Order: sequence, then C-alpha cells, then structure tokens
Amino acid sequence: MVSIEKDSLRVLSSQIEVAGIPISERTADANTPKILKPDEIEKMRVVSRMGREILDLAASYVKPGITTDEIDAVVHEATISRGAYPSPLNYREFPKSVCTSINETICHGIPDKRKLKEGDIINLDVSVYYDGFHSDLNATYPVGKISDEDAKLITTTRKCLDEAIKVCKPGALFRDIGKAIEPIAKENGCSVVRTYTGHGVHKYFHCAPNIPHYAKNKMPGTMKPGMTFTIEPMINLGPNYSAEHHWPDNWTCTTIDGNKSAQFEETLLITETGVEVLTAPIKADA
Repeated sequence: MVSIEKDSLRVLSSQIEVAGIPISERTADANTPKILKPDEIEKMRVVSRMGREILDLAASYVKPGITTDEIDAVVHEATISRGAYPSPLNYREFPKSVCTSINETICHGIPDKRKLKEGDIINLDVSVYYDGFHSDLNATYPVGKISDEDAKLITTTRKCLDEAIKVCKPGALFRDIGKAIEPIAKENGCSVVRTYTGHGVHKYFHCAPNIPHYAKNKMPGTMKPGMTFTIEPMINLGPNYSAEHHWPDNWTCTTIDGNKSAQFEETLLITETGVEVLTAPIKADA
C-alpha cells in the first residue's frame, strides 16, 4: 500500500476544524471564482484523471448482491493506494469515502450493509484530494436489468449534463447552464432538483462559483479561462423538484414521493477556446 502524500495531508488537515468543518471554505478567497495558473491546471488534470480511474473501478463492482460498504472499501483502497485522500471522508462528519445514492436517494447516500438488488439504480460520487487539489465526479448505474422508465431517467440525466457542458466557454453566463438543462428534463417527464448546485473545485473541495441547474436562476458571473467547476444535475422522475426529505443522518436526501432520482457530474476547465472535461472517460489507448 502506498502512503498518503504527507504534504498534501498536512495541508488538508490544516483546513479542517472540529466536526470536519472546512475553515478554508469560509474565506473570501473560497468565495471568489479563481483563475488557475498553468501549474495548478496540470495538478487538476492529474487529480481529475485519478478520480475517473477510481470511479470506473468502483462502477465495475456494481451488481446485485454487493453492499455499498464493499464499494466504499474499493474506493477507499484505490484512493489511498494512489497516495491520495478521499475528499468526502470526515468532511463535515461524512463517515465514508464515497457517496452511494440508491433509487429515490437524490444525493449524499452513506454506504452501509444494504445489498444492491436487481432493478436498483445507484449513483457513485467520487471525490479525490491529491497534491493540494480536489476532483469531483459521479455517475448513475443500473443494477442488473432495470425498467425502461429508469433507463430513460438515466439517459435523460446524462443528456442534461452533456448539453450543459456545450454551453461552457469564455464569456458564457453561469446562469445559462440551467437554461440548457431544465427543458430536457421537463420534456422527458422529469424535474430538476434546486436545492443542490454545481460548484467551483480546485484547492477547495467546494467554493465559488455556484452552478444552479434550473432555468431562470439569478446566478451572476461569466466563465473565464482557467476556471474549474462542476456541473452535476440531479434529475427526479415526475414534477417534484423542491420537495425533498432529509434523513436524521444529516446527509441522505431523498425524493419526498419515493420517485427515483439520477445524477451525473464532471469537473470542467474553461480554456481559451472552450471547455475541457477534466474527468472525461479515459480512452482505451490513453
């Protein structure tokens, strides 16, 4: 096993106080969209590729009968073996190394001993900290054979993200991301969760800018080369976009009507000419 890079862990530890609250995310610096320098962009590429490798590995274990605790162990070991740290672990007291959100769980599901069943859908949300920078990505997967309705939900959610990414380029407005997402969701009988947003990500796990996923939002700001942020639409079956139920664990968020929810997320870099998906799937010959 490779040990976690000591300098990275020391920096991360210095940013955390009691109860896992990140001190650094409260600063003015974290609340101002950051333009990364070339060396910082390269570090983001490295940690983003690492995150993609770990997510793809975890996804290969998705099948009926496996527990989400077992998937968490895969993610944890894969992260530590790369000399990195799982960003969610102990962040605001989150107890595990990956979020596993099943069926009606919108986001932030905590791994446990529940076995996946044929017909479930599951979102795996992987975040990695390495060499001073975080990456963040997720995807929703079928467990065995799923219903046509659930398959359409997954396809619709991925399309929402892909169309939103096409908006991204220098000078584009952050608020226009939601304008690209919500019509796709609605025309497919779905709704966009409004409570949670995409976010800036680099040396801070969560920072400015916030990225709403619904239309007619009032988010100010324009995209500039060197910015890195996530887009991560959460899409529910049916019309309930704002009715959510939060569990007593202070993390798990589910649809109030029990309808299923799906999500996809990528970490993006605004370039001089457009956008680079830092967490994009790795080509076979890469």
